[in-house]
Amino acid sequence: MPSSTPAPIMPAPRFAFPALILANIILALGPVLVRLTDVGPMAAAFWRLALALPILAVLAMPGVRRAGLRPAQWTMMAIAGLLFAADLASWHLGIAHTKVANSTLFGNASALALPLWGMIVLRQRPAPLQVAALLLASVGAAILMGGSYELSPRNLHGDLLCLLAGLLYTAYLLVIQDARKTLDSWSVLALASAAGAPPLLAAALLMGERTMPGDWTWVVVLALSSQVIGQGLLTYAINWFSPLVLGLSLLVQPAVSALLGWLLFDEWLSVADLWGAVAVSIALVLVRLPTRA
Repeated sequence: MPSSTPAPIMPAPRFAFPALILANIILALGPVLVRLTDVGPMAAAFWRLALALPILAVLAMPGVRRAGLRPAQWTMMAIAGLLFAADLASWHLGIAHTKVANSTLFGNASALALPLWGMIVLRQRPAPLQVAALLLASVGAAILMGGSYELSPRNLHGDLLCLLAGLLYTAYLLVIQDARKTLDSWSVLALASAAGAPPLLAAALLMGERTMPGDWTWVVVLALSSQVIGQGLLTYAINWFSPLVLGLSLLVQPAVSALLGWLLFDEWLSVADLWGAVAVSIALVLVRLPTRA
């Protein structure tokens, strides 16, 4: 796990913050794509990693050769892969037992867990504007999800699985943020994906799921969008931002999920929902002001 000693955040390149936001927009497509696949939830998670691996391996090979990984780094990447596999397993199972909106909301528990980690464990003191941004974004996301969010016995099982996934994803992000200090983004993502794919395949087979797709379209789209592009952009950008900014950026996903629900599933967006989207947008501007100054 990362050290508890706070480390300075390096000035971000021009495209790092847009990459962070675009990553979360693309990752918000995940629940819809998982439901469109014709395999089991564990199998969908396996194919997401397995189909992305050849591309990631080619992109990562130069960086892995240059790095000359030590045993401690191999261990770190194995832990990252297992955490990511556990996150995907919990989240994909939860998606099948709750609403898409609920799965996105609970699956992004990192939005609050990461800032809390930064403030409590790393003892990072956020600027007043950053605190205001976090509060504004939390209120905006709550308003935006208000029309579709529900807690009921029918959804409770899936909600709890997605909440567990969000906590596992927090641990994964902290491990790879630490790994990014010594490894490039493609190396981190490729090694974590390689470590995470085998346990997901084993789980799918043990659970008796359908593992071979009849239609490969949606598993391929899931692998390319969520793993190669979405996680690729996120892994690149994560090295440049504090836990608070990373957590705040994750609130983009519930906003996009609500919009997808409106466009694809005819879940109507009210005036209050639109105000929620505006609040999240303003928060994302506010959180960048201290860095720009």
